[in-house]
Amino acid sequence: MATAMLLLACQGNTFNPKWIEDKAPEEFSIRFETTKGQFDLRVYRAWSPQAADRLYQLVKHKYFDYAIFYRVTADFVAQFGSSNRMLTSQWMSYPVLDEPVLHSNKRGTITFARAGKDNRGSDLFINLSDNTKLDTTEHLGVRGYPPLGEVIQGMEIVDQLYDIYGEDLMQETDRMYSDRNGFMQAFPGLDYVKKAYLVE
Repeated sequence: MATAMLLLACQGNTFNPKWIEDKAPEEFSIRFETTKGQFDLRVYRAWSPQAADRLYQLVKHKYFDYAIFYRVTADFVAQFGSSNRMLTSQWMSYPVLDEPVLHSNKRGTITFARAGKDNRGSDLFINLSDNTKLDTTEHLGVRGYPPLGEVIQGMEIVDQLYDIYGEDLMQETDRMYSDRNGFMQAFPGLDYVKKAYLVE
């Protein structure tokens, strides 16, 4: 346990604004190695070009290493993001603008979460069921959540992510940012990304 906590504390905190100039390939794959096992995503730039570019940049520069699955709700979504407040703030000073929904939020698709207009770019969720209502949901002045890719291998791993706390942890994210290790100890069992990287 102590080793795991040491690793969690070592999450990177560097950011270079030049990274946001990177353009993603038209299609690319990402492997997420988690505490439950690994799963692979395939991202399609045509579905949401700006979001695909951002995800490519984030993974290329190790943003999701040690990211916590802090919102796992059965038959809805598995949401995750970095607990490094400074790093998240640096990336989100260049937010991803809103785009139209070109592909439905079907089971296995991955989508950026947001907290308002033109506010994507850090946290992601994987749809655990067909959440087609998210294609047209009006929230904070924006219509719909556009997916940018899908799980192509390891969806059974995603289904195993720890979901006992459900929506409850959405009220505790400030604590996740301020005291990551304390947060993990207060809510034992939470899964996290060990590392995420681009694959051929």
